[in-house]
Amino acid sequence: MENSNDEFNKKNRLTRFVTGFIISMVALVCFLSGGIPLFCFLMVVLFLASREYVQILRNKGFHPSLSLICATSLVFGLLIFFRRFDLVPCVLSFAIMASFLIVLFMGRQPYIANVATTALGFMYGGWLPCHILLLRQMGSDSVNLFISGVDDGLYLLLYVFLIVVATDIGAYYFGSKFGKTQLSKVISPKKTVEGAIGGGIFAVFVAGVFSVFYSNLTLFEALVGGILITVFAQLGDLSESLIKRDAGVKDSSNILPGHGGLLDRTDSYVFALPVAYYYLACFTGGNNIIVDFITYIAKGV
Repeated sequence: MENSNDEFNKKNRLTRFVTGFIISMVALVCFLSGGIPLFCFLMVVLFLASREYVQILRNKGFHPSLSLICATSLVFGLLIFFRRFDLVPCVLSFAIMASFLIVLFMGRQPYIANVATTALGFMYGGWLPCHILLLRQMGSDSVNLFISGVDDGLYLLLYVFLIVVATDIGAYYFGSKFGKTQLSKVISPKKTVEGAIGGGIFAVFVAGVFSVFYSNLTLFEALVGGILITVFAQLGDLSESLIKRDAGVKDSSNILPGHGGLLDRTDSYVFALPVAYYYLACFTGGNNIIVDFITYIAKGV
């Protein structure tokens, strides 16, 4: 019996490795290409993840609109891709109204929950992940259908993803070796405080090393960014676990052999991407919003 279990675990680890390797290579090619390939990759991920999100909530008895979530996420992506940020408030306003109208004319009970979970769907599963496009566009002043060569956007996107990966690896290693104190007994009983701390330490170390290869980030900026990204990556992971726990679901789906669902694999990035973008855009490279605000007030006085 023990031998069969060992063989099953070994086969499962191999499956996880192969699946993870294939996904990583596809993602890396899209990161390098930028432009249309990255946009298409993101839209496929958002559609599949949104479908998982809707299925999870159906287990809870809610019925968010998958079509509205996907359509709004697509429009958010297009607006960012073509740099029409002025239209984002307009799209958001009409999407929220559409959430009510769909339930009003075609929906079913529970009405309020269906409206709320639809709006949450296109914000959580659409707007937040679309910040990957904003990160990839950093340092570029025009719309690029294809991006050739290595630029600031690619470096910064890799910076974020390396820190999230380091967080996962560190948390798994330290949690399995030293984990004793549960981080959140109700939401995610397998996660430990020791694992969270270990993941954070490894992530900050990777961020510091990255600053050696990318001179546009000082060591201090890279370390602060590493702390922010690893903290919010772990909070993003816990937030998706909260949704699954409330719905009584273990995995978001079984679409990825050995890994579960896309939501399970991307939940850390949902919070990490926007936090990283606003930090890098507002507080690094000489763009410190706090200093600018204090200077503005001082001039007024």
